[in-house]
Amino acid sequence: MPSSHTLNAWEAAEAIASGNLTSEALVRACLERIDERDPAIAAWTHLDPEQALAQARDRDRAPASGPLHGVPVGIKDIIDTADMPTTYGSPIYAAHQTAWDAACVALLRQAGAVVMGKTVSTEFAMYEPGKTANPHNPAHTPGGSSSGSAAAVAAEMVPLALGSQTAGSIVRPASFCGVVGYKPTHSDFSLAGIKLLSQTLDTLGGFARCVQDLALLRAALMGSPPQLTALTEPPRIGLCRTPQWPQATAATQEAVEMAARRFADAGAQVEEVTLPAEFDGLVEAQTTVQIFEGVRCCAYELTQRRDQLSPSTQQLLKPGERLSYTEYKAALQLAETCRRALPAAFAAHDVLLVPSAPGEAPAGLGATGNPLFNRMWTLLHTPVISLPGLSGPQGLPVGVQAVGPLGADDHLLAVAAWMHPQLG
Repeated sequence: MPSSHTLNAWEAAEAIASGNLTSEALVRACLERIDERDPAIAAWTHLDPEQALAQARDRDRAPASGPLHGVPVGIKDIIDTADMPTTYGSPIYAAHQTAWDAACVALLRQAGAVVMGKTVSTEFAMYEPGKTANPHNPAHTPGGSSSGSAAAVAAEMVPLALGSQTAGSIVRPASFCGVVGYKPTHSDFSLAGIKLLSQTLDTLGGFARCVQDLALLRAALMGSPPQLTALTEPPRIGLCRTPQWPQATAATQEAVEMAARRFADAGAQVEEVTLPAEFDGLVEAQTTVQIFEGVRCCAYELTQRRDQLSPSTQQLLKPGERLSYTEYKAALQLAETCRRALPAAFAAHDVLLVPSAPGEAPAGLGATGNPLFNRMWTLLHTPVISLPGLSGPQGLPVGVQAVGPLGADDHLLAVAAWMHPQLG
């Protein structure tokens, strides 16, 4: 019989609810898996086994309190926790611990989850990498900024983990690590208690090995019903070669086209979609918004602790100090113009199919990869899911990204649950 660490979150929750598994046994199995895999992967920045087991025993003594009762969850280290340090990936906060839980952590505890520990984040969820390596090949990046969360789920250390996205910090590591990554409609999940980089862009989301687990996460954080609604017929899918399509590797282009063929073979209506010309400027606009707001969200660190910021973070934010308010407002206006055009793009389609990343995870741990294929959708605030199942020429995972209409998260999850098995 396989170890319980291989269970998805919904399988574990059902086994615990039925009495066939205890939370303590599940957490012990996950801790054993961490002992086995984490020396090479380094997904965790804080892990206290006794603290995790004590939570699990508390869950086993109590009646079920929610959809994740007894299930261990990893927490990205930009998310505050009252009983664990939160360093935001920075030496400035090496000894930092808040007196409160972020709203999402409090809600996970209310839903019965075991807060397993803190997963590695890049510095302030920007570009300076942490210590984490890709579980499929430790010589390659896991992506960022939610590096540890994606790697921990991919390596079966936990079934579920929280991440966040400002440019591509959920979708890209999900693609590189071969897991399901979900960024909901902007502002659906509360950001209270999370270190912000951009109020316009930052979005809390999660990683899992199946779509159904992300429906459980959404139920815990939104109070929505904890189940997926099955589609009554195959979905309508728009194959969208965004303006960035030429910058994807040939293998990635082929993977997206292969996915489209598999969906069509399974009965989906698949047709090409071309976005309006004004969408061409969204990548640049997202960058403008990110660095302009990043300078202001990191005002304390830039004005009081600049010498303790990494060179890459200083380099990223420096152009934001020179950007004018007029340039920033123009970027926001373009985003709003394009959001108004989204209903037409989705009029005949349930989702748009686009690349998750330019290619496989790059070699080396000195960078986390290019968020090019995520910037547009983060700025537009659309919900997105990266689905695994395909691979590139080096044998590393290649994800494909399903984009849904604003506010249509439940339907996007249902469509993604239909799509995922078709990918293998």
